[in-house]
Amino acid sequence: MKKAILILSILLLGISTVSSAAEPIILGVSAAFTGPSRGLGIELYRGSMAYFSYINDNGGIRGQSIQLKLLDDGYNPYPCIKNTVRLIETEEAFLLFNYVGTPTVTRILPLLRRYEAEYVYLFFPFTGAQPQREAPYDRYAFNLRASYRQETAGLVDQFIKIGRRKIAVFYQADAYGRSGWAGVRFGLKNHNLDIVGEATYRRGAEYNDSMTEQVEILKRANPDAIICVGAYAACAAFIRDARLFGWDIPIANLSFVGSENLARLLISEETRTGRRFTDNLINSQVVPSYEDLSISAVKEYRKLMETYAPPIPEQFQEDAYDSPEYSFVSFEGFLNAKLLVEILKRLPQPLRKRDIVPTVESMPVIDLGVGVPIKFSKNRHQASSEVYFTTLKDGKFIPIDDWSRWIKNDV
Repeated sequence: MKKAILILSILLLGISTVSSAAEPIILGVSAAFTGPSRGLGIELYRGSMAYFSYINDNGGIRGQSIQLKLLDDGYNPYPCIKNTVRLIETEEAFLLFNYVGTPTVTRILPLLRRYEAEYVYLFFPFTGAQPQREAPYDRYAFNLRASYRQETAGLVDQFIKIGRRKIAVFYQADAYGRSGWAGVRFGLKNHNLDIVGEATYRRGAEYNDSMTEQVEILKRANPDAIICVGAYAACAAFIRDARLFGWDIPIANLSFVGSENLARLLISEETRTGRRFTDNLINSQVVPSYEDLSISAVKEYRKLMETYAPPIPEQFQEDAYDSPEYSFVSFEGFLNAKLLVEILKRLPQPLRKRDIVPTVESMPVIDLGVGVPIKFSKNRHQASSEVYFTTLKDGKFIPIDDWSRWIKNDV
């Protein structure tokens, strides 16, 4: 009898283990899937899903599939706060992943601190802002991408090298815009210079909105170059109105802008009007070009995007939106997913949230196939500091090999 009970207990234990192993790993996502910035949330998701689908098709993480619980915040703070509480308390997400934007991420950082006892962590938000990189919130967030401070410093340095010392800023009037503005200011201070002019716009601006007033404000400052800190719809509108004004100075954007969606709007405007809007545009990026097939991660990304062709999430297909085949945003999402899989593989079994931080901080250098080492530590929760520069040519943002074409004429 005792032997039979022992055998039954072993069998039940085995069934329980299999059942537990079959439970999916839930990643909680709050991002912009609707509204004028929806292309950012959608493409970040699509890139991640290309890699997660591949992992799930090949056994998942020790038999556990990876599933994303998607909630839309429209790139607005209050819905993001509500979504985050829901993901933690109701959806029981194992961790938070792929959040989009500074105004949203900065507002949920206190929640991470509030839920410290529940070991809630945010992985790879699509923002280069400082708050999640600095105390007290840096311990709750892990970043893959370089910071806005690094992007803006790089742009400032390059412009000054070619004699464009008078730099103005067009920025979104919120935490994101101010973060980029501060980065430009910080970069200029290193050269004993100040921002020569600034103009803002409200978050949520559409491409059809007029930016003439902002153009006129900055034109009076007579800058040599402009750095934009915004999303693709508003930045494209500003570029359109600046060019209609006859202003052809270099205009730069940060990686967050969504380069392909920006290009689409301006190219469509060129087709409609017969005028040029895509000259002298420079975008900083935090991932290498997806056109560079010498990079192993690029080849893997393109292959899996072609294989799985991740669709727009079904619940967010109401608004008309056409995804680009490849983009810097979806490539970043792909790398986010690839790095997260490496982390999940290293977590001890059974998966416990309390093991996340010690596992990540003690991981060896990871090779994601982008040509730079990826490493975290106790004092460093940002894995990469690489910044790349691109310009729009023949409908695509391509790497800049030579900045001499933008040398100021009177230098």
